Amino acid sequence: MPLFVDAAQSVGHVPVPGGWSLLSASAHKWGGPPGVGVLVVRKGVRWISPYPKDDLYRPGAAGALNLPAAVAAAASLQAVLAEARAEAVRQSALVERIRERVAATVPDVEVVGDPVERLPHLVTFSCLYVDGEALLHALDRLGFAVSSGSSCAASTLRPSHVLEAMGVLSHGNVRVSLHRGTTEEDVERFLAVLPGLVAGIRAEAGL
Repeated sequence: MPLFVDAAQSVGHVPVPGGWSLLSASAHKWGGPPGVGVLVVRKGVRWISPYPKDDLYRPGAAGALNLPAAVAAAASLQAVLAEARAEAVRQSALVERIRERVAATVPDVEVVGDPVERLPHLVTFSCLYVDGEALLHALDRLGFAVSSGSSCAASTLRPSHVLEAMGVLSHGNVRVSLHRGTTEEDVERFLAVLPGLVAGIRAEAGL
């Protein structure tokens, strides 16, 4: 049975486990050019390309692929992989700091995911009695670009089916994704303002 793996959050950060038949990724996730998607088909897997062979001439075809962007995506991934191990260690320490401090300073919070078997740059937590979108807007006003829910449901206001399937809180959820430019100072400022923002939103709701 062919196995398709969505590795958008993994490629460029950690080695992808084997066993997959088809694998997808997104170049902007590792700092490559936006708008470039990657589909890797393992040799021997049956595959029919969705692109017509004469796509440059057939009416209504999608058009030629953006070859320069694809080459830039490959080059940027090669550069990122050269320092991925050291960057993973740095980011993992920052994520561990967020996990510990959020749990210690924000009442009624659930930090999601395994503390060890996790990606080095991602951390998710859910705050009880807090509207996730309100918290995101409050953080955005202070210069923090974070998300709510899983990335699969980030474009909707519906609770994340991924988080619900995990059996964790799906409301008041914040997903923090660190990048190579994230500093310790950025993390400390985030941790300093978060408890007050959560308390303020709860107070506005009469809690």
